[in-house]
Amino acid sequence: MNKPILLSTPHMGDQELEFVKEAFETNWIAPVGPHVDAFEQEFCQVVGTRHAAAVSSGTAALHLALRLVGVKSGDEVFCSTLTFIATASAITYLGAKPVFIDCDRTSWNMDPELLRQALDWRARLGKLPKALVLVHLYGQSADIDPILEVCDRYEIPVIEDAAEALGATYKGRSPGTFGEIGIYSFNGNKIITTSGGGMLVSNHPDFVSKARFLATQARDPAPHYQHSHIGYNYRLSNILAGVGRGQLRVLNQRVAARRRNFEIYQEALAELPGIEFMPEAPYGRATRWLTCLTINPDAFGADREQVRLALAAKQIETRPVWKPLHLQPVFAECHSIGGAIAEDLFEHGLCLPSGSNLTTEDLERVIEGIKATSRCPVHN
Repeated sequence: MNKPILLSTPHMGDQELEFVKEAFETNWIAPVGPHVDAFEQEFCQVVGTRHAAAVSSGTAALHLALRLVGVKSGDEVFCSTLTFIATASAITYLGAKPVFIDCDRTSWNMDPELLRQALDWRARLGKLPKALVLVHLYGQSADIDPILEVCDRYEIPVIEDAAEALGATYKGRSPGTFGEIGIYSFNGNKIITTSGGGMLVSNHPDFVSKARFLATQARDPAPHYQHSHIGYNYRLSNILAGVGRGQLRVLNQRVAARRRNFEIYQEALAELPGIEFMPEAPYGRATRWLTCLTINPDAFGADREQVRLALAAKQIETRPVWKPLHLQPVFAECHSIGGAIAEDLFEHGLCLPSGSNLTTEDLERVIEGIKATSRCPVHN
């Protein structure tokens, strides 16, 4: 039986083990220590920001970011609809309500023109959102400049959810470093991993120092345990920070490997009717964290779900594009602005195995599996 080919698995190396061993040997295993400090500093250098706080997950970082910009119960926060649920879940942690914005076809990220229209309309009503969470999807930056421009006009703070976009660029800079606060994820399936973890970054030192304070149960600087605010247990352990330091050293190689996967898929499947890959927006460079495509069932001869199930039968894991959040039962009472493009991408979109440790043979199995599901297979 063929071995399973998974969507996106961790890709570890020797340096991570050395840092973990060092943490054990020095007994720095708590959520404080030299690896945490070094990981934060090295991460700042990689993405080009001034301050960073390592935390337990990207979701934790987003929760903290929303609190730092003043989101409270009853507020509304605009966010992308085509994204993982954590983006909106963090909004609800504070008792606020997400308002979902559709994506564009150029990047699959938030549509800047639709956002502008929505904010102009809300301004006339006197009901502007408290903040905006801008997601950078599947390793590709959103079109940041026009979004920042309209948010600046209405004094709406922008939090960048770059959980899926570490290593990408927007006009030569790292997504996650443009807004008031940016967040990243190091979940096991991300381009680099700490098993579980995240990073909050900002050029404003007060945001990051307060994030550390809140992430450490908001403990006051007193010799006894005193608390004047409610905080959280959100710090990253020194052991996992060591893993992150090792992973950060090979970020460029991991990006190159995933882009190579995409290029192989694109070249091999280019002649198949009904297949279109997620485009690379002209303003930046995507990581291709996941290679995503859409399937036109009339042209291809099978729909997205038929292809997914056929590949699953061959021990090949694929995944539908994110189900839009405005279609999720838990958000049935929330408002959405647009949504047709996200719905279309969900109906037809599929994410292919994309790990940086995939072999040529793995990729060939995926390609042949896709070709076998088409009614017009292309033979070499």
